[in-house]
Amino acid sequence: MGEGSPVKISFSIWREELPLPCDAVSASEQIPSHLAWTGEDLAGVVLSSEQIHQRTAELGQQIARDYAGNPPLLVCVLKGAVTFMSDLMRAIPLAVDIDFMAVSSYGAATKSSGVVRIVKDLEADIAGRDVLIVEDIVDSGLTLNYLRKYLSSRKPASLEVCALLLKEGEQRVEQSLRYVGFSIPSTFVVGYGLDVAERYRNLDGIYTYKGEGS
Repeated sequence: MGEGSPVKISFSIWREELPLPCDAVSASEQIPSHLAWTGEDLAGVVLSSEQIHQRTAELGQQIARDYAGNPPLLVCVLKGAVTFMSDLMRAIPLAVDIDFMAVSSYGAATKSSGVVRIVKDLEADIAGRDVLIVEDIVDSGLTLNYLRKYLSSRKPASLEVCALLLKEGEQRVEQSLRYVGFSIPSTFVVGYGLDVAERYRNLDGIYTYKGEGS
């Protein structure tokens, strides 16, 4: 598997071995004992913290090679991508700048409404700059599609996307994603910045959510 290709995660391989670059957490472990406070909301481990950190390190090195001599502005899409962003920027051995945007299309629901609202805009002027949008997850792609058009209107030199997760079979608009960490099945996941009604962002791995509204 090439370093630039997303690692594909499927439910069937939870019980086997994940192809390189890292091994899957065994489904027999289910939810670790230190997460007993989550009750019965979580169904199983999708990605361990070790898998995420290893893949993030690979992405950081790939980004550094692609932007050598011209560090990009990393645009973190709040709130879900903040954990990924904090690890990714430290994995890029370049003098990158960072900025933040907040958009809303979920509210308290587990599926995107498709109606996008800008909650917080950028502070930086991106005209003539290389910009890399850092996303937690791409499902329908509607929010990201809107965001790309919105930022493109400001005339950046380039505009690319680095997404930790790509949810298979959910895309309603065609996307060109330069960097993808993992491709996962179509299910609702939480942890490592991903939430449901603002809960479970603080989990160190990514888990299937089976609680209310799933």
